[in-house]
Amino acid sequence: MAEKVGKFHVLGTLGRGAHSTILHIRRSLDSRQYALKIVPIGGRDDLKFLEQAEHEFRVARKLDHPNLIKIYLLEKVRSWLGGVREVRLLIEYVNGRTLDTFRVIPLPQLVQVFVCVASGLAHMHRRNVYHGDLKPSNIMLSRTGDVKIIDYGLAWIKGEPKDRVQGTPQYMAPEQFRDRIVNERTDIFNLGATMYRMVTFRNTPPLIASGTGAVSSGSQKLDSHAWDQNLKPVTAYNPKVPRRLADLIHRCLAYNPQQRPERVSEVQGILDHLVDDLVKSPDDELHALEWQE
Repeated sequence: MAEKVGKFHVLGTLGRGAHSTILHIRRSLDSRQYALKIVPIGGRDDLKFLEQAEHEFRVARKLDHPNLIKIYLLEKVRSWLGGVREVRLLIEYVNGRTLDTFRVIPLPQLVQVFVCVASGLAHMHRRNVYHGDLKPSNIMLSRTGDVKIIDYGLAWIKGEPKDRVQGTPQYMAPEQFRDRIVNERTDIFNLGATMYRMVTFRNTPPLIASGTGAVSSGSQKLDSHAWDQNLKPVTAYNPKVPRRLADLIHRCLAYNPQQRPERVSEVQGILDHLVDDLVKSPDDELHALEWQE
């Protein structure tokens, strides 16, 4: 690994993706720390990765919220022939971990994390941006308690064409499969699936699009009735979850988007009240989650 990248010292590697590396760097001028995403462009087949990096940067420039990761700069490194050989994204550094790496988070703290995520999503929606791939691995919790939604690679800006809709099957809304829809209510479904996972340590039944456009889980097609039958209640896995939180999660996971909350700000408001109730609760059993195999 190079010890320096431009005016930055390389402190280590934060992660590696299928076609990128994220470095932990420190600016020589003021010792400020950043994450640097490096995307190699090896030829014409890699131009899609260039386009994705440009898309992430364009999305990030529309956003300004404490619970949304910031991307400060996009740099294209050119070869001696003039073509782009590498793309670099200078990203806000978060000293923490993604939610999927935590074994246990105390419930009052976890609900506060959900409040922050809902607040960040509400800001995105006000700016006509929809995340499209919200899940625990795209939410960071810092050592100081800061919450950041990350990865705008599948975000959609309202009014722009959508060539295809991608996502993670365990978190995608049914209409994302069927109709290539990404909007506020699909993000609400993604948030509901994320909350379900974090409080039950189970995924929702995966929805997988078949070649005919039908929605299925394995070989079983999931219509609204089948979805309701396959989605086990939150309290069946964790009876210590407050009823209001369990009910909210299930509302967010409604198969019919019209039955979900209309705005993520509504979800945020309910979560805010739940935080107050949990902090005031004398029942210490509410303050921890158990991993149930």
